[in-house]
Amino acid sequence: MGSKNKLKRFKENETFSNVIQPSREAVKQGFELRGKWNDFFKNDNPIVLELGCGKGEYTVGLAKQDPNKNFVGIDIKGARLWRGAKTALEDDLKNVAFLRTQIELVDELFAKDEVSEIWITFPDPQIKYKRTKHRMTNQSFLAKYKKILRPDGLMHLKTDSEFMHGYTLGLLHGLGLTVNYANHDVYKNEGSPKEVLELQTFYEKQYLEKGKPITYIQFKVH
Repeated sequence: MGSKNKLKRFKENETFSNVIQPSREAVKQGFELRGKWNDFFKNDNPIVLELGCGKGEYTVGLAKQDPNKNFVGIDIKGARLWRGAKTALEDDLKNVAFLRTQIELVDELFAKDEVSEIWITFPDPQIKYKRTKHRMTNQSFLAKYKKILRPDGLMHLKTDSEFMHGYTLGLLHGLGLTVNYANHDVYKNEGSPKEVLELQTFYEKQYLEKGKPITYIQFKVH
C-alpha cells in the first residue's frame, strides 16, 4: 500500500464515528471509556474483543452474526483497521467499534468484568524464545485478560501456527486453566463452533490455499 493511500485512510479514520484512537499517554492517565463502554454502545449488551484485528473481518463478521453483542476490534495498524471500520459504517452496524492502540494496554482500556469474550485471530506466533514476551497468550497477557473478563468469560485462539497452538495448550494445562475445546485442524475434524468455520480472514484464506491446517482453542482464564 502506497504512503498516499495510508495517509488517506488515517485521515478517514479520524472522521469515522466507530474509530477511537487514544494516545498512550491518555490511556495511562485514565482512559475515558474504561468501565463505560456500554455508554458508548448505548446498551448493556455483552462486549466481545478481537485483539490484533487487522482488517476487522472477525469483528465485523461476528457483529453481523450476533446483533445482541457489542464488538471491539483492537489493532495498532490504522490503515488495516480502516477496512473493517468502513465496512461496519457502510453496513450500518451499530454494535461495532475499532480501537487503534497497543494490545498490552488492554487492561487499562477495559474495566474489571467489562468483557465477556476475547478472540485472538492469527497472531504473530513470535517463535524465537527472546520474543516470548510478545506472544499474545503468554502468562503476562493471560493475567491482563483475566482482569477484564467476566468470571464466565471465554477466550478464543484461532491460528495457523501449530507452534502457537501447542505453546498455548501447554501453558494452559500448566496453569491449571480450563480448556473447553481444542482442535488442531478445524476443517478436517468435526466439532468446532460455527463462527470458527463460517468466518475466514484474509490471511486464513491464504493459509488454506497453501494447505495449512487451521487450529482453534476455546478456554477460560478464571
